[in-house]
Amino acid sequence: QANPIPVLILDNYSSPDPIFEIPAECLQPSPVPIVIDNGSFQTRAGWACKGDQLGSPCLLFKSVAARSRGAARSETQIGNDISNLEPLRWLLKSQFDRNVVVNFEIQELMFDYIFSHLGVTTEGSVEHPIVLTEAPCNPLHSRQMMSELLFECYRVPYVSYGVDSLYSFYYNNRSLTPPHTGIVLSSGYHCSHVLPVISGRLDAGNCKRVNVGGSQAASYLQRLLQLKYPGHLAAVTLSRMEELLHEHSYTAADYHQELEKWRSAEFYELEVHRMQLPFSAKAHGGVVSAEERQERRAQQLRRLQEINARRREEKLQQDQERLEKLLAVQELLEDGYLEQFHKNLVELNMDSAEELQSYINKLGMVVEQGRQRLLQASETEQPMDEGDAVNEMDPDFSEENAETEKPINVVQPVFNMAEYHQLFVGTERLRVSEILFQPSLIGEDQMGLMETLQYVLARYTPEQQEALSRNVFLTGGNMQYPGMKERIERDLLAMLPFQSNFQVTMASRPAVDSWYGAREWALENSPGGEGWISRQDYEEKGGEYLSEHCASNVFVPVKIAKPVPRPGETPLVSIAMTKAASPASVSGPPSTVTTALTQT
Repeated sequence: QANPIPVLILDNYSSPDPIFEIPAECLQPSPVPIVIDNGSFQTRAGWACKGDQLGSPCLLFKSVAARSRGAARSETQIGNDISNLEPLRWLLKSQFDRNVVVNFEIQELMFDYIFSHLGVTTEGSVEHPIVLTEAPCNPLHSRQMMSELLFECYRVPYVSYGVDSLYSFYYNNRSLTPPHTGIVLSSGYHCSHVLPVISGRLDAGNCKRVNVGGSQAASYLQRLLQLKYPGHLAAVTLSRMEELLHEHSYTAADYHQELEKWRSAEFYELEVHRMQLPFSAKAHGGVVSAEERQERRAQQLRRLQEINARRREEKLQQDQERLEKLLAVQELLEDGYLEQFHKNLVELNMDSAEELQSYINKLGMVVEQGRQRLLQASETEQPMDEGDAVNEMDPDFSEENAETEKPINVVQPVFNMAEYHQLFVGTERLRVSEILFQPSLIGEDQMGLMETLQYVLARYTPEQQEALSRNVFLTGGNMQYPGMKERIERDLLAMLPFQSNFQVTMASRPAVDSWYGAREWALENSPGGEGWISRQDYEEKGGEYLSEHCASNVFVPVKIAKPVPRPGETPLVSIAMTKAASPASVSGPPSTVTTALTQT
């Protein structure tokens, strides 16, 4: 291909989300659950209903909050209310650290945004149950704070927690007979996971995380292109790199063999993607015609006239306010308020009434002259002096340039601004996705995704390995590169024993199937049943409590170890019970109670 047309990089400016009204079918016969996929890159929220309109997410927005530097908390903008994330004036924050929610102040703002845009207007509480996604093996403290926020701040009736990738797994395996067994490879914005599922439940003890995801890939692509094009450092922004990542990257089945192909000039010309950065078409230092020069001169004269007229009006208004203040001080003398009059004279830095009168006369003359000058300027509209002011504002209008114009037939060097602002994205297309398999490319000292998968499979018996390999499921927004499925199949073929049977399937919509899976689960499990946490459960069992279900984490309660008494010391419980049982009439039973409490 000779000089193909470059692809224009468009800056995606988001538009604010509309504020919906709650449909009638979401209120009767009972409030319908709200499904929230709380992703680290994008948040998706909607109703647990069937149908084309209500059966899809109503809200999709980036999980980020922006506030102008120095602004109040009430001025924070959320998600799609932020038209452009690039300006430096924004102070950007997220509720996530990696994939775990830690900033619950921002999380509260996210919930406020979701509930208000979904049309929830009930005073003091949210009457709808909540289905919320959380990270695999979510820390108990994070779940405790989330439950406290939902039950105490929003007073929701029920909450259910589930893992986003497991919701996607069960949504895409509905045709199979439960319980499902398989292994989930999930890659999101901040990290990736290997999640084994045995007989329908997550095997939390063998879950592994790789700290590589879409954000690391976008940062790596930005660093590569900034090193390649140092003249466009400001134009190679992170949001533009995310667009390149989603639209133009791919995964190579054999990374080193694919790099060898790029050495060929013919292959490079066929496969390189030419990206056109936005630029201003105005050429600097070009020849200006006499007509353009005269028009620009007239425009600048008009602009100078407007600026000077505005300055005169402001000066006249200030003088009038000053004159009115001085006349008010003079009235104090005429009315006999001598003490206040002398006090105001001191504030005005004047010594006598004569000095005040002289200043009033002079200021009155200045005000009158200013009024007459404004009146004359509005009637005649005569232009001002043109010479120096215009030359200062535009050096092209000097007398020397006006006298000596360049001849038209002189050939000027042509500089193509469009070609200068083009990016040639070649091997970067496959290098950015390779960090998922080789994190060492970006300096991460850890195993890649397939090495981690091999380590997890080695912890099972051969029979379990075969069952897991027959259902390898790929999900997550960072798994959408072309060629990802083929690469994983090739690596599995090399990893598993000879003549092993395995099957790799990709989610139908890797980025949003977690929301659809959570919706299907909410439709099949009514609030109050398995997997739901009621307000009574929260108050009795604590905020970290989790009601397990097919797509949830495993609840591991915290066991608080009792302090072991030192040799020779009596436990505090025994001492307390002994004091309570001191009367001789109850010497028998209390000793039994004391022994039982001490043993426990």
